[in-house]
Amino acid sequence: MRELKIRERIEIEAGGEALVEKELGRGGQGIVYQVRYRGREYALKWYFISRIRNPESFRNNLRRNIEDGAPEGGKQFIWPLFLTKQKENGAFGYLMQLAPRGYDSFTDIYNGYKWEKPAVKGQPARKHKVKFASLDVMLTAAINIVKAFRALHLSGKSYQDLNDGGFFIDTQTGDVLVCDCDNVAPDGQNFGIGGMPGFMAPEVVRGLAMPNVLTDRYSLAVVLFKLFFRGDPLEGSKVLKCVVMTEENDLIHYGKDPVFVYDPNNASNRPVKGVHDNVIRLWQIYPDFIRQAFTMSFTYGIKEPNARIIEKNWVKMLIQLKLDIIHCSCGKTAFSSVFASQNDHTLVCPNCGTAIYTMGVKDYEVHLYPGARLFDCLTRKGSEDFLTVTGTVVENRIKKGLFGIKNQSGQTWKVLFPDNSLREVGPGGGVPIWKGLKIDFDDKVKAEILL
Repeated sequence: MRELKIRERIEIEAGGEALVEKELGRGGQGIVYQVRYRGREYALKWYFISRIRNPESFRNNLRRNIEDGAPEGGKQFIWPLFLTKQKENGAFGYLMQLAPRGYDSFTDIYNGYKWEKPAVKGQPARKHKVKFASLDVMLTAAINIVKAFRALHLSGKSYQDLNDGGFFIDTQTGDVLVCDCDNVAPDGQNFGIGGMPGFMAPEVVRGLAMPNVLTDRYSLAVVLFKLFFRGDPLEGSKVLKCVVMTEENDLIHYGKDPVFVYDPNNASNRPVKGVHDNVIRLWQIYPDFIRQAFTMSFTYGIKEPNARIIEKNWVKMLIQLKLDIIHCSCGKTAFSSVFASQNDHTLVCPNCGTAIYTMGVKDYEVHLYPGARLFDCLTRKGSEDFLTVTGTVVENRIKKGLFGIKNQSGQTWKVLFPDNSLREVGPGGGVPIWKGLKIDFDDKVKAEILL
C-alpha cells in the first residue's frame, strides 16, 4: 500500500475530495490521517489493503454500516461516515469524526499515564498522569461502555474486536466514545478479524468459533476487569512461567487451558506479589457481588458462551456498585464492604463511628449518608438514567443532626409514615429518614427506609 502524502486529495464516494493534512497514527490495519472535507476536519483511516482478507466484502460491510448509522443515533460511537473511492490498486479508506479533546484512550488510562509530544522539536516528550477524577466517574464510564455495546447488540451487530484500544474516555465525566467501528458486522458474519490476544474468547482463540455477540460479551468482561483491577484476568503464576508469550503459549493460556486468577477451584494461576499487585489489592476492595460476577465470567462463562453475563445485567450490577460507594462526612470514601455492619441494614464508618442507614428501592440498596443522591433510574419505572439527580440526603436546616431526603425529581412523592398516615411531598420538600417509612415515587416505584 502506498502511504498518502500530505496535501494529497482523496476522492469521496459522496462527492468532493478530502485534503490530507497530517498523520495521526498507524496500526495493524492501516494509517489514520487528519483530513479536511467540505470545510470540516475528519479522521481518515486508510487501509493496508493486503491485510484485509476479502476487501470487497469488507468495503460493502462498511458501506452498509454507513447507511444504517450508529446505534441510538451515534452518541457513543465514532462511526464510519463516508467511504473514499478506490484507487487503481483497490486501496480505500473511510472518514469518521475526530476524537474530541478531553478524551484519553483506555490504554493510557490502564497504564496510568501518557506521553505528550513536545511543543518544540528537539525537546523531550513529557509524561502525564492519566486517572479518573473519582471512583464514581470510573463507574459511570463502565456503565457507558456496557450500554454502548448493548445498543450495538440490540441493533443486530457485534463489534468483533473488543480491546483496550477501542475506547476514548473523558476521565472527568465518564463519557465514552467507542472507536474502530469498521470491524462491526451483522451478528453471525465476519470479515477476517479475530480480535486481540488476551481479549478474545477462548473459542475464538482455538478456532472453534468466529467473533459474535457471545464472544463480545466475554471480551466486555475482560475490559471491565482491566478497568476495575488494572490487570489481566487470566495472567497469573501459570502464565508467568512462560518467558515469552509465543502464539503457541497464547493458544494454551487463553484458548485451550485458560484459568482465572481467582478461580475458587483452581489455584494454579494466582496473581504473583510484586507483579500483579494491583489485582491483589483491588480484588479485596470490591463487594462480593462484583467479584462473583467476574468469577462466573471467567470460570463457567469461559466454557459456556450462553452463560456469559448479558449487558442488561451488567448495567444493573454496575449501577448498584455505583450506589455502593459511601462518602462519609468525615472524608472516608469506600465501598460499603469496607464499613462495619451494625445490623442487616445499618453500617458504621470505621473512621468516625457515624451510622449509615439504607433504603431499599426496586432491586437496589441505597446508603443514606449526608450528600447521598437518588437518581432517575431509582425513582422512575423503566428508567436507566443514572445521572439525573432526583433526591439528595440533606441535614434539616432547623434541627441540626436530623437528616432527610430532599425531593428534586419534579414529581410529587406519596409518603407512608410509620403511623400509617399518608402525606404528599412535592418538589423541594423533604422526607425524614425514619425506620419503616415508605415512599411511592412514581408509577408504583416504591422504597422503604431500613434501619
